[in-house]
Amino acid sequence: MEHIELFFKSIFIDNMVFATFLGMCSYLAVSKKVSTAVGLGAAVIFVLAITVPLNWLLDQYILQEGALAWLGPEYAAYDLSFLSFIMFIATIATMVQLVEIVVEKFSPALYNSLGIFLPLIAVNCAILGGSLFMQSREIATLGLAFNYGVSSGIGWFLAILAIAAIREKIRYSNVPAPLRGLGITFIITGLMAIGFMSFGGMLTGGDEPVQKETKTVVVEDETEKENKDALADNTKKELN
Repeated sequence: MEHIELFFKSIFIDNMVFATFLGMCSYLAVSKKVSTAVGLGAAVIFVLAITVPLNWLLDQYILQEGALAWLGPEYAAYDLSFLSFIMFIATIATMVQLVEIVVEKFSPALYNSLGIFLPLIAVNCAILGGSLFMQSREIATLGLAFNYGVSSGIGWFLAILAIAAIREKIRYSNVPAPLRGLGITFIITGLMAIGFMSFGGMLTGGDEPVQKETKTVVVEDETEKENKDALADNTKKELN
């Protein structure tokens, strides 16, 4: 159940693009055609699926305070968390280089269409954000870390695929001249982000009745207290 909840939450509620607006440079630049969007989205899924679990292992067994205890008691006091950014980026850069070599070997056409944005995945804030969110949310197991990496990549993939499909169709629409290009793209992205915010009710909607009942009890307690105070005042007046 925990895996399913994390999977759908990472795709729809905590979507990298629509919830935190990470990876917007590639999202806007490579979303003119569906074919290139699919290629870049698949590359992002692969990189996140590999780097998030690897960085989880680095965080658990090297970077956290006391993580080096497996080397011996004398290393238990070491805290290498200040190296998190450097280690995470090094892992991401290695995996992106591997993806670039594979894409260039097996799909030269996709490699040429992606251009400079394929190596720029190494500095894509969505990729680094996945590892940093994994660290800050204290994901407990390697399996959950892999789940989070894959689902976050799928969320980014769906976002760029959706905007690419819309941008292909919108070429034939009568868009006002000042909004053509990035203007209408930003507007559509904002509307899509508002739509994705509605998925937040899937996990928070069940808490509202409990909160309402709690507030009602508090109001009733305050009313009883006021009645008791009024009764005590009336009793004092009658005695006087």
